[in-house]
Amino acid sequence: MIEAPVLNAQAALPELLLFIGGLALLVVGALREKDGARIVTPLAVLVMVVAAFTTIGAGKDVPAFAGHFVFDQYAAFMKILILLGAAAAVLLAQDFMVSQGVDRFEYPVLVLFASLGMCMMVSADSLIALYMSLELQSLSLYVMAAFQRDNLRSTEAGLKYFILGALASGMLLYGCSLVYGFTGTLSFEELARGFAASEEGTRLPLGALVGLIFVVAGLAFKLGAVPFHMWTPDVYEGAPTPVTAFFAAAPKVAAMGLTLRVLMQPFGEWTTDWQQVVVFVSIASMALGAFAAIGQTNFKRLMAYSGIGHVGYALVGLAAGSQTGVQSVLIYLAIYVVMTLGTFGCILMMRRQGRYVETIADLAGLSKHQPLLALAIAVFMFSLAGVPPLAGFIGKFYVFMAAIDAGLVTLAVLGVLTSVVGAYYYLRIVKLMYFDEAAEPFDKSQPFEVQLVTGAAAVLIVGFIFVPGGLLSAAQAAAAALVR
Repeated sequence: MIEAPVLNAQAALPELLLFIGGLALLVVGALREKDGARIVTPLAVLVMVVAAFTTIGAGKDVPAFAGHFVFDQYAAFMKILILLGAAAAVLLAQDFMVSQGVDRFEYPVLVLFASLGMCMMVSADSLIALYMSLELQSLSLYVMAAFQRDNLRSTEAGLKYFILGALASGMLLYGCSLVYGFTGTLSFEELARGFAASEEGTRLPLGALVGLIFVVAGLAFKLGAVPFHMWTPDVYEGAPTPVTAFFAAAPKVAAMGLTLRVLMQPFGEWTTDWQQVVVFVSIASMALGAFAAIGQTNFKRLMAYSGIGHVGYALVGLAAGSQTGVQSVLIYLAIYVVMTLGTFGCILMMRRQGRYVETIADLAGLSKHQPLLALAIAVFMFSLAGVPPLAGFIGKFYVFMAAIDAGLVTLAVLGVLTSVVGAYYYLRIVKLMYFDEAAEPFDKSQPFEVQLVTGAAAVLIVGFIFVPGGLLSAAQAAAAALVR
């Protein structure tokens, strides 16, 4: 039997704040229909920031809801990343939504409920909690992708995401049913205990292994990893830019957080059984992200392929199957969220006469007219490429070293090679801004919220060189809580 309390509301305090805040803001928005978005947006950001602060100081494992939910240092680390990333994405969206005539209060409320699902994902301690939290997140994301419903591209993005997401959810649910059918339990703790008690030399039951592969396939879709990446470029390009920024940051962290918990806790004793699948997905994602982005002309579409590649790099650390590997993934995720939000902040500053542009060629000669914006983009591009000594280089260094320590030297070498290839399209943007003939300048007046998020991201990327200790120690404590 699972020794856990039926209910422990304190363990789920961030989720309760998000849930109650979402319901309250839904009522506020409905009552103040004309100016609902203006009131609800800052309040939604405040709710997420407060929820993030409630996770600080998490202690040992605190189970809740009859063992389906757990709150530990690992969950706290991931929730802080998710909530701060989501809050920053809402700030990026405010001016865009007003200028496009879609400043409706439902958007920040949807972000709140998506964040609720994501926080539940990283605390899920059973297959039931896994599926319910994943679907809560997904339903909000489907609506957000098509939020600009009068725009054909946005509507198409939402439809594609919904159809492919339903297929992935079906695979995930089928995998969960197989695991349950061949093990007799839904609890991660029970699965881990049962496998640990198995006789040495025995293998994971074949049916459970097949189920695990289906579960990994469903999670790989949420990550946008190869070969389940098909939705990513079209959804990134078609969805409103702030929605794309949100998709690229918080949901990826949540999906990776759930993947780490599933593979490292209930199936941690069977690393050799799932390691080959993770290695394949990692190599395929890194290769596709490196080569497919080279010919892209749309900045958002380029970031989609870049995101696929970066998921591959994060999976290098997971493939190591060790505490060091988990720590490297957490460090990489934290740095990636900052780089991505900063880059999308720069994309939202690409406006001419109030009209947003997304083509990479529009950046030509930017340094001559707006040197600070060009410098910010250059910082993010160099960091995404992994150029030392910026934060992106440190993230890649940790995941590659974790792979080498685990004996996966070939995987690390392939990661370095694809990183070199990928550097081409990042550095091409820098060359375009500093050495090409100047295009028509962008609007000088930019929203304060976008400038704040972009500037803070640039400072964090550069400042990490001098004060990396806080993130490294937090990631180490979180990894130790997960890998026991």
